[in-house]
Amino acid sequence: MRLTGSTPRRATTLIWRGMRAHPWTYAAAVGTSAVFGVATVAVSRVLGWVTDDVVVPALAGDEGAQGRIWWAGGAIVLVAVTLALSVAGRRVFAGMGYALVQEDHRLKVTRQYLRLPMSWHRKHPTGQLLSNAGADVEASTSVFNPLPFALGVVVMLAVATVALVRTDLWLALAALVVVPLAIAANAWFQRRMSPAITHAQQLRAEVADVAHESFEAALLVTSLGTQAREEARFADRAGRLADANVRVGVVRAFFDPVIDLLPQVGTLAVLVVGTWRVSTGNIDTGDVVAAAYLLTLLAVPVRAFGWVLGEIPRALVGYDRIARVVDSTGALPAGSTRWSSTSTGASVRFDHATRTVETAQGPLTLVDDVDLDLAAGRVVAVVGPTGAGKTSLVTLVSRLADPDRGAVLVDGVDLRELDPHDLAQHVALVAQHAFVFEDTVRGNVTLADPDDPAAPSDDEVWHALRVARVDDVVRALPDGLDAHLGERGANLSGGQRQRLALARALVRRPSVLVLDDATSAVDPRVEQEILRGLRGSAGEPGPTVLLVAYRMSSVLLADEVVHLDGGRVVDRGTHAELLARDQGYRDLATAYERESERRAGRDWDEEDVDDETGDDETGDDGYAADETDETVDAR
Repeated sequence: MRLTGSTPRRATTLIWRGMRAHPWTYAAAVGTSAVFGVATVAVSRVLGWVTDDVVVPALAGDEGAQGRIWWAGGAIVLVAVTLALSVAGRRVFAGMGYALVQEDHRLKVTRQYLRLPMSWHRKHPTGQLLSNAGADVEASTSVFNPLPFALGVVVMLAVATVALVRTDLWLALAALVVVPLAIAANAWFQRRMSPAITHAQQLRAEVADVAHESFEAALLVTSLGTQAREEARFADRAGRLADANVRVGVVRAFFDPVIDLLPQVGTLAVLVVGTWRVSTGNIDTGDVVAAAYLLTLLAVPVRAFGWVLGEIPRALVGYDRIARVVDSTGALPAGSTRWSSTSTGASVRFDHATRTVETAQGPLTLVDDVDLDLAAGRVVAVVGPTGAGKTSLVTLVSRLADPDRGAVLVDGVDLRELDPHDLAQHVALVAQHAFVFEDTVRGNVTLADPDDPAAPSDDEVWHALRVARVDDVVRALPDGLDAHLGERGANLSGGQRQRLALARALVRRPSVLVLDDATSAVDPRVEQEILRGLRGSAGEPGPTVLLVAYRMSSVLLADEVVHLDGGRVVDRGTHAELLARDQGYRDLATAYERESERRAGRDWDEEDVDDETGDDETGDDGYAADETDETVDAR
């Protein structure tokens, strides 16, 4: 998508790509604009004919000329109607083309966001990404709004040039003196506008990033009383953006009046030269009137051409910024193998999987030669100290990243070969920090439009809610499944949000369920009920569960425990087996037990207090939903 070459070449390529994407729309827009250009010239020629052959003779008493007055008026009205219709058509089709090109660019950016791995997203601030999909897309398409009008001006100038040359060469030269002046003005404008626009667009992204951070950290900012600091930080970026926009405005303030002045300069030159040519008898008065009127009509169209020239630097900067996103590498290649397993659970195998990332200090190995074979339908707990690589390991199963060496296989099929839709349907990840959309309960669980025939039924939604032990919460809401949740689920507790996210995964009936500390804010008793429910019923076996656990109550419910440290598997087996032979696991288990005892000794009346005060960021047991409060001693 990246543009190369000189500024004129890059601008031409940008315009050509946009018009080529919607050829019929722009053919109609440019065609009606060309009709407008021809009709504009025709008005001047009709006016010249009316002046020489009708008005002047009629005023001199010519009866024949007086009888042609109505015909002359009809000719002017016909051309004027053509002019009006062409203006309407040009604006309609130009608006359609502008909107379609903008849609194309926005879709390219957002689709690339979805394809790029999480490692890429972590390197780019959210405000920057919002600016790419918003302000930069608008900037990159700004040139397409006046473009058909400007191309119509080219047709108009060509037709006008032919008409003027046929009338008188000297008159034509006087009228066209504005062309080299416009080229010189545009060259000056391009040199000064491009760096100013580039700086302003970057600052616009920084302002969006600071605002996004402040809004996301609203609770932190309010509780710690750092509002003044955030206000000062935002004011600094906003002030710098204002200064940059002023510099852009200053450049435009010099360029726009020059473009507006050029047609008037041409008109003055035509009058001077025309007076001389009439006095020598080479042309008639009507020819001068037609040429002067033509330049008067050209004032607004030439200004539109100036708008295009003025928007090109901004469009090129915006296009380059979104091209960097679209051309980014690292997107995981999509497989094509369809899911063929018929069992509820699926086996998972880590075949000497290794994953390394680059850091400022050098390569860092997150997962180091892990070789694990997990049977279908089992609950496997992954434990280890902070930085052991637990999350890095389990996210390989949901293919948020691919191993650099080795492979991850589900039912014997490499995840890299699976169709992405099938993979998302059968392998579900539930993270600790549950995201809740500002939508209904049903919309948050199904993640589908209400009229989508493929969306899970209400019975399936209620079943998922029951397994996640959040159905009673939903029934208590005024509208049940149709109840609207606040932004990010602000009207739910931390534990309720986590259970809703779990129901979102369960409604898809996945074969592999990855829980990355997904119940950290849930009451331990409710957590145990959930984990037992995940094993399924007698007639319906449950999925394979890969559980990153920090509570002994969770670990004890697992069929198997994998002890991870430094990205490598230290040991695996049942809780009793590891407790007997693995000193590192024994230390972790002891820390977990101390944490559980500390939690059990707390005053359970806190739960009632939290319920009465809104319990926005607490779990169902009245404890903070933040991970560190749950596991600080254990870690």
